[in-house]
Amino acid sequence: MTAVASGVFSKGHGTGNDFVLIADPDGAQPLTAERVRALADRRFGIGGDGVIRAVRAGATGDAALDAAPPGTWAMDYWNADGTVSEMCGNGVRVFVRFLLESQLAELADGEGIDIVTRAGIKRVERRGPLFAADLGAFQLGGDRLVAADGLDVDRPGLDVSTGNPHVVVALASDAELEALELHAAPALDPAPASGANVEFVVPGTIADGVGSIRMRVHERGSGETLSCGTGAVAAAMATRHWSGDAADRWIVDVPGGRLEVEVDERGHAWLTGPAELVFRGEGLTPVL
Repeated sequence: MTAVASGVFSKGHGTGNDFVLIADPDGAQPLTAERVRALADRRFGIGGDGVIRAVRAGATGDAALDAAPPGTWAMDYWNADGTVSEMCGNGVRVFVRFLLESQLAELADGEGIDIVTRAGIKRVERRGPLFAADLGAFQLGGDRLVAADGLDVDRPGLDVSTGNPHVVVALASDAELEALELHAAPALDPAPASGANVEFVVPGTIADGVGSIRMRVHERGSGETLSCGTGAVAAAMATRHWSGDAADRWIVDVPGGRLEVEVDERGHAWLTGPAELVFRGEGLTPVL
């Protein structure tokens, strides 16, 4: 396996949810809020919904990430506004693709790798051209009211935790979904102490044990994004709950593409979808 030079970075995305990815195996280039905002800026930086640093557990400087066995790859994920985040379902798949393309890891088709996140260790498997992430057990919570530009009245939303917090709102039609203006964060009542991602969904059909939904999302710290992996899981699991657990496999269509969510026999939610790298560069550290 070839060593990767310091300062190597890539731009990648999972169904349009995009990230700047930095290789820092030994933890020599810690991220800061200022640096993240500069990298994620779409006009003056590289641009992205977030920034991800690839670093070995034990060298991250973050107690939650360094709690993993030494040598485990850690996904140090930050939102575009410079705040840290617990997890990112699209990000963790793109992260593994970055490790493989940077020759920091090897993974044959059907094999998996453990990645430590601030929401615990997540298993990611290579499945042909796609990647599947075991996001673990999800938790359904209580209800809260959601107000958003484009909605005629406040709507009830269901709390769902997938390692990070979500509020899922069901809409009646595609027209309602398309009328949303998500340039500003939806207002939540009561407001969660640490904020939440908000998913708006239009349930579709359920046939042969497979359900379908359409979704748009406003991510805390990033704004509206073309996709949100943990949000797709939250949206699917909320719809599954509303349907009386009528299906364990869900197809989730987002503005950036299509994701699949499946619940296994342990009650763990698996997120499957593409992970693409669109360019690669070197010399990031001297520039900043």
